[in-house]
Amino acid sequence: MDARQDILSQLPMDRLAQQIGADEASTRQAAEQLIPTLLGGMQVNAQDERGAQSLLDALGEHQGTTPSLDAVDPREGQKIVSHVFGPNQDEVANRLGGLEGGASSDLIKKLLPILAPIVLNYIAGKVLGGGGLGGGLGGGLGGGQPAPQQPGQSAPDAGQSQPGGGGLADILGSILGGMAGGQGGQAGGSSLPGGLGDILGDLLGGGRR
Repeated sequence: MDARQDILSQLPMDRLAQQIGADEASTRQAAEQLIPTLLGGMQVNAQDERGAQSLLDALGEHQGTTPSLDAVDPREGQKIVSHVFGPNQDEVANRLGGLEGGASSDLIKKLLPILAPIVLNYIAGKVLGGGGLGGGLGGGLGGGQPAPQQPGQSAPDAGQSQPGGGGLADILGSILGGMAGGQGGQAGGSSLPGGLGDILGDLLGGGRR
């Protein structure tokens, strides 16, 4: 099961659809687009040292948390979206909404701040340990308390070799490559399915921070 399906399988799609005022099929369609887009945006940020370290700091804050639909804070999610996409976040949503067979940009904008903490939590599990989405998402999305850090344990530096890859960007590239059925490519590149790589490549280009 790839990262997108792993996350989708644990989302209470009926409740999520009700929360944003959309039907379940459209909500799933939008989530299927947004998960790899958020992962790709994070990979772009991880291409430079400052962006990678900033992302690692955020991952550390989400390490060991159990997402909850009732506990998710859209304001926190919006901060994550703003960091990942910067001033291009509306354009990302508009471009995704313009893809053939894609979800509407309005629906994508509603979901972005909800799904962003979920994707970050998933990556925290992969990079820092603790599995995927903890105890599941049936109770909600986001929130929870970080697991206590073991004595002497600290989040790895951005430049250090990470489990499963040569760095944070490599790990994200590997995850994206799994969704595309191949190896992870460069940030915003062909490792993203369905033309999403072209969108990120055009809008973000290189690391944001």
